Amino acid sequence: MNWISKLFNKQNIFLFLLIGMVILAKVIPFHESYNQYFNLAGFIDWGIAGIFLLYGLKLNLKEVVKDVSNWKLHLLIQSGTFIIFPFLALMFYPFLKDTNYENIWLSVFFLACLPSTVSSSVVMVSIAKGNVTSAIFNASISGIIGIVMTPLLMSFFLTSDGEGGNQSEIIQQLLLKVLLPIILGILLNPIFKKWVAKYANVIAEFDRLIILLIVYESFSTAFIENIFVAVPSFVFVALAFSVVFLFFATYYILKFIAEKLNFKKKDVITTTFCGSKKSLVHGSLFLLVLGIQDDQKVLFLLPVMIYHSFQLFYVSWLANKIAKRTDVNEI
Repeated sequence: MNWISKLFNKQNIFLFLLIGMVILAKVIPFHESYNQYFNLAGFIDWGIAGIFLLYGLKLNLKEVVKDVSNWKLHLLIQSGTFIIFPFLALMFYPFLKDTNYENIWLSVFFLACLPSTVSSSVVMVSIAKGNVTSAIFNASISGIIGIVMTPLLMSFFLTSDGEGGNQSEIIQQLLLKVLLPIILGILLNPIFKKWVAKYANVIAEFDRLIILLIVYESFSTAFIENIFVAVPSFVFVALAFSVVFLFFATYYILKFIAEKLNFKKKDVITTTFCGSKKSLVHGSLFLLVLGIQDDQKVLFLLPVMIYHSFQLFYVSWLANKIAKRTDVNEI
């Protein structure tokens, strides 16, 4: 029965809910006429601002400042997230530029430009007995860096009359929905710190609710407009292969560099786990903030969802394997 409890842990249940939202979007898609009863897009917009406000409220500046001295580790992790990962995807651009598959490549590049996860990075590093303090630092700082780096990297390929919309509008959306709420959250952090700690579980559920609604809305549009009819089945296979390749390539490049720099074992674990993770939360939110066209949202969301599922299942298994190996070596 142990495998059943593992199957239905909180992270896996969320994956099942994501699949459930896709099925719901197929069975009961959200039509524009439903907005007279419930404005889903408006609720999601406020939800995005709310998530980043809560992110600022949750940000522990003392933890961030405390681990600044371990700069080599931090630099390598952030390089993995915002340089190595995007560069690996960028290598394939010359082969797909000006072809029918350029948008598919761009959706994978969008994944490559995202910041690291917060909660699951810390949890996985903890399970594998890595450097948890540094994991907290990098998970926190990655989201902040991503506010600048993700739109900056994507701006080289988003055009004003293609995907992404007007650049000034993107900046405005970033300021209103992302940066302003985070700054407000940080300023209010001392006042609401205890409240945030007390209701941490409720806050986490709110994050998941907004992501689920974004998935539902995006896939509703896709099913209503028959977008999937125009997407060949091999595209899904190509996306799955691409994101798994990017994970392993980034993971082993970071591991190689960390070992060459003579990092301690726990720092190698932290480097590989944090540097190879990507955030579904930020992926879902930046999908809207960057103004990706409605008929392209699902294509951009698919690699993020596939990667999120893969990293949770595989890295959970890997973290437990590393932890057992560590226990054996300590005996």
